[in-house]
Amino acid sequence: MSWTVQCYHSSVFIVLFSSFIYNHLYIRIRPDDTLMTYKGYGGKFKYLTFWYFIIQTVYFGLCVANDFSGTNVRPSDKRQRSRLQRWRDNFLATVVFPLGMFVVLSFWGIYAVDRELVYPKELDKIIPAWLNHIMHTTILPFLLVDKFLVYHQYPSRKSGIITLLSLALIYLVWILWVAYYANIWVYPILKVLSPHQKAVFIMVMLVFFIFLYLVGEFLNKTLWGKEKNIAKKEKSS
Repeated sequence: MSWTVQCYHSSVFIVLFSSFIYNHLYIRIRPDDTLMTYKGYGGKFKYLTFWYFIIQTVYFGLCVANDFSGTNVRPSDKRQRSRLQRWRDNFLATVVFPLGMFVVLSFWGIYAVDRELVYPKELDKIIPAWLNHIMHTTILPFLLVDKFLVYHQYPSRKSGIITLLSLALIYLVWILWVAYYANIWVYPILKVLSPHQKAVFIMVMLVFFIFLYLVGEFLNKTLWGKEKNIAKKEKSS
């Protein structure tokens, strides 16, 4: 495993893990605050951003473990991938990359239209700007650099999309349960939509998830096209 890859993965993991610990220990909503963020049923776990914070930290921890104890095999190497590498590749392809893209694009897209719907100004007093960017901005460059430095073997498209949509549906059931049980709409846009509008909105989001999966697959093919062609030849032989 190249020193550059090891250094990169270790550095990103340290940044994410230390930021997560800071978020857990020091980001608290005062009793006199009117914000619903982090309050009430489910706490921080109501939010996809917090789910992804954990997911991305685990992913780069897995990358570090693979760098030191696994393999970074490409199809042209004629060697077998380690279990750690298979886990890393599948996790990146089916969950980490498409979900990371979704968090960045949806957060900053809504922020540009009306920040109060996603990140009220009052949060500026509670969450440092650097932590906000760790959770909502650096996600994308971290992942793109990783894709550039490391070859990831994608699973079959059907398997990958099913895995991604399964996670999306689990989160959807969770936020609907929070709305039913605690009368808290995690995202204000769902509160104002009628039932049929909610259904259309949810379907659009699921299609968007599939699109983001295909974007990740396309980037992987663009960056590692020769490797993909070798992998296809080996599967057909």
